[in-house]
Amino acid sequence: MRLILLGAPGSGKGSQAGPLTSKFGILQISTGDMLREARANGTEMGKLAASFMDGGQLVPDEVVIGIVEERLKNPDCANGFILDGFPRTLVQAAALDEALHRLGIAIDRVVEIRVDDEVILPRITGRRSCPQCKHPYHIQFGPPKKDLVCDTCNVELVHRADDTEAAVVKRLEAYHQMTAPLVEYYEKQGKLLVVDGVGKVPEVTKRILEVLS
Repeated sequence: MRLILLGAPGSGKGSQAGPLTSKFGILQISTGDMLREARANGTEMGKLAASFMDGGQLVPDEVVIGIVEERLKNPDCANGFILDGFPRTLVQAAALDEALHRLGIAIDRVVEIRVDDEVILPRITGRRSCPQCKHPYHIQFGPPKKDLVCDTCNVELVHRADDTEAAVVKRLEAYHQMTAPLVEYYEKQGKLLVVDGVGKVPEVTKRILEVLS
């Protein structure tokens, strides 16, 4: 099974990847992980990516695609994989299709976890974490026992700068402009499956498994 998970920031892609990899016995592969791994391994593409990352620049699409293709050649991807956070644009999607064609494989299904922006905003802006043990909390759905203090470390929780309302609104706008067109792209290929992402993690997992079956 080769899957792509689509969805806005806060839609629950990361939460669903774990249960799905366990169910199908496949890997979860994220762009960030691939970039870090290629860099650490000192591959040709990894060195090229590092030159951009060290300069504080975005890694160009052609380099990212090269790293994706490099990673998917590994034997541990033979049984399948879940791509999380990639592709992000139509250009990346088309390049991914070409790379997979060269490898003699193709994406089986693309699952869009659909959640309205009005639901996503409180999901993300309510996140907090402990600066010491890194344990995640949510002021509404998973609050600490004491107000904004870690249960274990007894230190004040922190609110990430990119989890503020203004930052989340910008991230959602960027998603709708750049990534949402992928829905139509994969729909035309007959690979798109849409699930309601509102509810507890097991509930959404059940919906995904139902549409995949």
